[in-house]
Amino acid sequence: MMRTVRKVTREWLGGPLAVLLAILGGSSAFSQSWREFRGDQANGLSLSSNLPLEWSEQGNVLWKRDIHGRGWSSPVVDGNQIWLTTATEDGLKMYVICVQLDSGAILHDQLVFENAQVQPDYHVTNSYASPTPVIEGECVYVHFGAYGTACISQNDARVVWQRRDLPCNHYRGPGSSPIVHKDLLIFHMDGFDYQYAIALDRHTGQTVWRADRQVEYGTDDGDQYKAFSTPLVITTEGRDQLISPASMACLSLDPMTGKELWRVRYREHSTTVRPLFDGQRLYLSTGFSKAKMLAVRVDGTGDVTDTHLDWQQHKGVGSKPSPVLVGDDLWVITDDGILSRFNRHTGQSDWQHRLGGKFSASLVASQAHLVAVDHDGLGYVFSIGTQPQLVSENRLPEGCNASPAIVGDSLILRTNSALYRIGTNEAFENKSPDLPSAGLR
Repeated sequence: MMRTVRKVTREWLGGPLAVLLAILGGSSAFSQSWREFRGDQANGLSLSSNLPLEWSEQGNVLWKRDIHGRGWSSPVVDGNQIWLTTATEDGLKMYVICVQLDSGAILHDQLVFENAQVQPDYHVTNSYASPTPVIEGECVYVHFGAYGTACISQNDARVVWQRRDLPCNHYRGPGSSPIVHKDLLIFHMDGFDYQYAIALDRHTGQTVWRADRQVEYGTDDGDQYKAFSTPLVITTEGRDQLISPASMACLSLDPMTGKELWRVRYREHSTTVRPLFDGQRLYLSTGFSKAKMLAVRVDGTGDVTDTHLDWQQHKGVGSKPSPVLVGDDLWVITDDGILSRFNRHTGQSDWQHRLGGKFSASLVASQAHLVAVDHDGLGYVFSIGTQPQLVSENRLPEGCNASPAIVGDSLILRTNSALYRIGTNEAFENKSPDLPSAGLR
């Protein structure tokens, strides 16, 4: 199977669709994989031209598979395999599950970790299995924060290696997802007591580097030290940067060594949203209590707060759902359901729609449509254009805390207790026979 380079580079073409094609690489190979949180290019975008616009429990559900336990990790997809994690309600047992894409059959349901006890102060809006796995080569990397990190064989769900010795009191539960860069598995451990980014050798699990946060939090309250954001590797002017959002600051690190390159400061904590990069600027949502959106140029050194901030937006910015960028339009949804369109150059909003409800799942988009799903089981589809239109409101019995995946012309939706493949029968019949069988490379 063809592999993609999972970093965003500074290569641009003109026009919204051309920009989308440039970001995604213009290859059909993207249509059948979604191998990390926010997709192969870490931005929630797909080249699909035939997404289902309507669905319900009785309509356009190609299959539904019940998933035991409780977990908010998003589904990741490689070939004919969908992987996700879950845990028992009490967090004492943690699992990885593999579901067949074309049939919905369970291929593997593997217990990975057992815990004698769990950390106190687990938050009702979180789960013990919230970090999303990442797939690379023959391995699926699962991460449960301080409870453990493991490399899982795609062929038989065997645990290849595991680490359970990395300290962190997450206080509200883990949330940051791991990423792969070259031979490194990188993730954040920003908790009440310890705050650091770490890189493991993805083949052995051994620590390659650890970068403790050197952030002035301005308080002794450890609740404001924690963060839940997933890092992002970008490349600009021939230099790789690991964008590493933390509480009250976002750091750019050398991804091979953990050495700091630059930082931008802010006053918010519990940073959760994964950043976006357009080849020129980063778009960062700063977190709680009231998030701001920052547009930051990435060619600086040291503290760039006063020199490289192009704009900041205080209104209509979500603390939990990650935004999506299509051409010049930055689409953002707040936790309480206000969907806005910002101009990426100025940060000004020229369109807004109030949905209501509660949102944690990140936005995803295709060439023509944007999808948002809420806690109560409502999925909204909007057309993307000069005057966006609400195309449909679609209800499932339970809500989504996990972010959707787009594979081919299907949506993979994880609700609180089930996994769905949403698509039209025509798309299912046309696409499924071409998918590789489980384990085939």
